[in-house]
Amino acid sequence: MVASVAAAFFPVPSSSSTVLAQASKSIGDGPRSLGIQGIVAKPNSSSGAMEIKAQAQTLPKINGTKVDLKTKEHKADEEEVASVPRTFYNQLPDWSFLFAAITTIFLAAEKQLTLLDWKPKRPDMLADAFGLGKIVQDGMVFRQNFSIRSYEIGADRTASIETLMNHLQETALNHVRSVGLLGDGFGSTPEMSKNNLIWVVTKMQIVVEHYPSWGDIVEVDTWVGASGRNGMRRDWYVRDYRTGQTILRASSVWVMMNKHSRRLSKMPEEVRAEIEPYFMVKAPIVEEDKRKLPKLEDGTANHVRRGLTPRWADLDVNQHVNNVKYIGWILESAPISILENHQLASMTLEYRRECGRDSVLQSLTAVSTSPDGIQGDGIECQHLLRLECGAEIVRGRTEWKPKHKHANGPGNMGANSSL
Repeated sequence: MVASVAAAFFPVPSSSSTVLAQASKSIGDGPRSLGIQGIVAKPNSSSGAMEIKAQAQTLPKINGTKVDLKTKEHKADEEEVASVPRTFYNQLPDWSFLFAAITTIFLAAEKQLTLLDWKPKRPDMLADAFGLGKIVQDGMVFRQNFSIRSYEIGADRTASIETLMNHLQETALNHVRSVGLLGDGFGSTPEMSKNNLIWVVTKMQIVVEHYPSWGDIVEVDTWVGASGRNGMRRDWYVRDYRTGQTILRASSVWVMMNKHSRRLSKMPEEVRAEIEPYFMVKAPIVEEDKRKLPKLEDGTANHVRRGLTPRWADLDVNQHVNNVKYIGWILESAPISILENHQLASMTLEYRRECGRDSVLQSLTAVSTSPDGIQGDGIECQHLLRLECGAEIVRGRTEWKPKHKHANGPGNMGANSSL
């Protein structure tokens, strides 16, 4: 048994190896040497060993004398190789190619494992990394995260109100899509699309408690509920993803409009059956402001901005101006001193009619100082957005509070700076 184990690791000469040795010894010793056509081997009929036959080439002759072309150095090398004893080590095959292949495979596998096991330095980097959102609270609330980009901040180093409003609109549409009710319109359900109906907002109330800065992650929750017989209320709650601090609360009322006649419509029963299962019985997140919004005229407005026109990029898929654009137009007539020293704290908007791509608008603002309900140096403004012909588009009210002084001074720009 020991002999068999030893034979497995240290091969012993066999009859075939002896024949090979004798054959290798005879090659070159005779009148002919190994030819360029290689070695031909065939089995021996008696012993099963391999008989080596070499096709040799006759040595060249010079003046009738055979000449050996091998130099003394070549002969010395051959004699030295022949004199090396046969051992276990020098009989092993060349493993270098196999080792190189194995090394390449391991390096590739290590790279893949590194990518799969990658963990960011900041955990919030993977917070809803692809911005797809998810359904929470028993399927009644839709939640989505947004990162504040560098191009979404304004001169005061914080996100603009338009940026936050775009987040609200995006989560509303994604909510409809996530529950499988997105038709071919802008948030329309399949039954609404069959009846040529679209959603239009009639009232929006927004309360801003904190403005996020560049690099912050905001988490937006949205849900819907009934508003009267033919309307729908949609609420939003926006918080800081890392700290949980409240950023914004908003409540809105929506009704249906025929996209061909551009007239308001009652809610069909088929549509009601689609959306009612997702209605939450819950009080509005922003208490309704029942104060009447006054109509401004040229004589009662302190500031007027004329000649406002929508661009092609301001239109949505329903071919009317996106409601977020109205906010920017309303603030066009706000005094620059308010924009520089105050930040928007709340806004109430009543939408009266839609605006088309060929419309020319005017923005009117009336300013009052320290109104009731605003502490310190607060400012309240009344707004009107109208067509040149006088038809009202939006009435609004805004409340402003003083900005906090920036600790690093006005010239510094920090990724996490806040006001």
